[in-house]
Amino acid sequence: MPELPEVETVKRGLTPAMEGARVARLELRRSDLRFPFPDALAERVSGRTIIGLGRRAKYLLVDLDDGNTLISHLGMSGSFRVEEGAASETPGEFHHARSKDEKHDHVVFHLEGQGGPRRVVYNDPRRFGFMDIVGRADLGAHPFFRDLGPEPTGNELGAAYLAERFRDKAQPLKSALLDQKNIAGLGNIYVCEALWRSHLSPIRAAGTLVTAGGKPKEKLALLVASIRDVIADAIAAGGSSLRDHIQTDGSLGYFQHSFSVYDREGQACGTPGCGGTVARIVQAGRSTFYCAACQK
Repeated sequence: MPELPEVETVKRGLTPAMEGARVARLELRRSDLRFPFPDALAERVSGRTIIGLGRRAKYLLVDLDDGNTLISHLGMSGSFRVEEGAASETPGEFHHARSKDEKHDHVVFHLEGQGGPRRVVYNDPRRFGFMDIVGRADLGAHPFFRDLGPEPTGNELGAAYLAERFRDKAQPLKSALLDQKNIAGLGNIYVCEALWRSHLSPIRAAGTLVTAGGKPKEKLALLVASIRDVIADAIAAGGSSLRDHIQTDGSLGYFQHSFSVYDREGQACGTPGCGGTVARIVQAGRSTFYCAACQK
C-alpha cells in the first residue's frame, strides 16, 4: 500500500495540473471503488474550481471553491496520471509493469485551465481505493481523521509527545509506531527503516524508551529524528515505488534502491562494523526486517 511519502509525491505531481483548474466534468465510470461513491458526487464536483491540494496521513485532499474537500485514498493499487491534449500515453520510463487497461480507469477529472484542457485519471485495478467528499470545516471530525495522531513531519511529533503515548506500554515498538492514533501516515516500510537508523529492535516494548518519571530516553529522541529523516529522504526521492505505485508523470521513485533494511532479508547489515545479517519476522501479519545484532 502506498505510504505517506508516496501520497505526498502524488500530491506534488498533481498540483501543477489541478490547482486553479475548473472541473468541467467529473466522470465516474462505475458506482463504487472499495465503497460506493457519495450521492451525487459527480454533480457536486463538476463545475467547481480546485483551489488547492493537500495531504493528511495517507489521504489526498482536493479543496474546492465551495468549501468542500474531496478525499481520496489510493488503496493497494490506485494511481493518478495526467493526460493533456489528445495524448493517451502517460510519459515517463516505466521500471515495473502497471495497468494501462482503460477498464481500470474508474474516475476522470476533465479539467479546464491555463495551458488548455487536460484529464486527470484515477486507475485502480484492485479497487481498494476510495473517495469521499466533506465540508472542509468538518474534516477534523470525519471518521477518517478524528483519531489520527500528528504527522511524522510536523512540529507536534516530538520525544516528549511519544513518551506520553508509550509510557508503561508493553506493546512492541513497531506496533506502537504503526498505530495511527500515535503517528498519522507512518507505514510498515518506513517504520522498519527508522528503527534500523535508530538501532532499536522492533520487538522491544515501547515503554522501555520512557523513564519511570515519564521522560523520554535519549533513544526515543533519536527515533523521532530517524522518523523525520527517513520520511524526508523518501519524499525527496519520490517515494518507494513498490509494486503498483508510480509518480504522476509515469516515472517511478528510486528510494527503494536506498532501503537499508526493508526487503533485504539475508543480506549484510549496512551499519558500519556491525557484521550482522538482516532478518525477517512477522508481526501482526506484516513482515518486519531488522538486524538483531545492532538493533536492541
